[in-house]
Amino acid sequence: MPKTQFVCAECGYTSPKWLGRCPDCGKFNTLAEEAVAPVLPAKNKTVRPAVSRALPLSQIKYERYERVSSGIPELDVVLGGGIVRGSLVLVGGDPGVGKSTLLTEVAAHLAKEHKVLYLSAEESCSQVKLRCDRLELNSDNLLLLNETCMENAEESLLEAEYVVIDSIQAVYTETLSSAAGSVGQVRECAAKLMRIAKSRGITFFIVGHVTKEGTLAGPKVLEHIMDTVLYFEGERTENFKILRAVKNRFGSVQEVGVFEMTENGIFGLADYSSLFLSDSRGIAAGAVVTPSETGNRCMMVEIQTLMAKTAYGLPRRMSLGVDLNRLIVLIAVLEKRCSVPLGAQDVYLNAMGGIKLNEPSADLAVCAALASAERGIPVEKYTAVFGEVGLTGEVRGVSFADKRVNECLKMGFKRVVLPSKNMKACEKFKGKIELVPVTYVTQMIKALFPPQN
Repeated sequence: MPKTQFVCAECGYTSPKWLGRCPDCGKFNTLAEEAVAPVLPAKNKTVRPAVSRALPLSQIKYERYERVSSGIPELDVVLGGGIVRGSLVLVGGDPGVGKSTLLTEVAAHLAKEHKVLYLSAEESCSQVKLRCDRLELNSDNLLLLNETCMENAEESLLEAEYVVIDSIQAVYTETLSSAAGSVGQVRECAAKLMRIAKSRGITFFIVGHVTKEGTLAGPKVLEHIMDTVLYFEGERTENFKILRAVKNRFGSVQEVGVFEMTENGIFGLADYSSLFLSDSRGIAAGAVVTPSETGNRCMMVEIQTLMAKTAYGLPRRMSLGVDLNRLIVLIAVLEKRCSVPLGAQDVYLNAMGGIKLNEPSADLAVCAALASAERGIPVEKYTAVFGEVGLTGEVRGVSFADKRVNECLKMGFKRVVLPSKNMKACEKFKGKIELVPVTYVTQMIKALFPPQN
């Protein structure tokens, strides 16, 4: 068996045996097992001529990447237009969110014209067949293999065009003596799959487990090796799931796909406007709609707030879908710049549909929802709000303003409150929809809640 050593992931300290605490940096559980390459004797060392030569940029030729449809349009959008041959795609998510179901449907679709291998390291072949029967999938080109050792499965991997590994934490290589799922095993197995993919042009779909914090289990190098990293988000008790790309070497990293989980499988939703909007908006106070830009698509998302008189000395602030620190900053801006009293109120905020709004263009909509909830006055049903808010109370311009207004127009909205700096880019929509440019948050509050005489 090849010689191994244990290397600290924090400082690089090496040890011939595993230690619970690194003697060099003092961190706990940071030593991971790695294989040591044999060192050739000095007399056998020969100077090899350079195999690779550096070329100037002008002589580099473009390489066309061949894309194949996965059979699920929403997944193709997230991948940037389809599956790239010879790429590695990592799909992570909570247990039971639908990772195996999604990849089983993709494997069955690809098996109609290609040779596909489904390597199941956690389930038996009969369990995978039961899932295929439930999803009404059948193909003679879809090969099933129940194996956990990479060396035993390597021959089958080389014969396929597309391979699904379920999961990377359940397979191991014999070059390391550590258990499957350890840092060293995950890194070595991923590196072996990368060498096969790049040398043979085989596409790998790899399932990755997540920790209780929601990050992918294993070393961070696992994500660096992959060409595409996808996160499946959503509660197991909910039918709607969101697939988000956090890394993509062949497309946008901000694409989002919306899926619905049913008894017959998982399906992409082409019309997802109703998912992020409620029927009660315009009736209850504290609900505002904002156009959110994610990758190449724009989605109308409703932000809801609820306020209650605090029963404790320190008011509570809770947020779902919007960064909590951002919410606290916007509350401070409303109190200081707009004289909206929120200091004695518990504030709860939620973005509909479980989507996460990471862009700053939702700031103005959050302020509008907070002001609406505090005053008890609902915002008109067909009014949308977007813009970034600064600490001075200024409303800053955002990107893709014309695309956001166009989406509001297509969804039947009648009025849009937007930053004054974006008004020039949206002049073409005058006469089709009412545009309300604002420079400060106070102007937005006066436009939505005019003072009563």
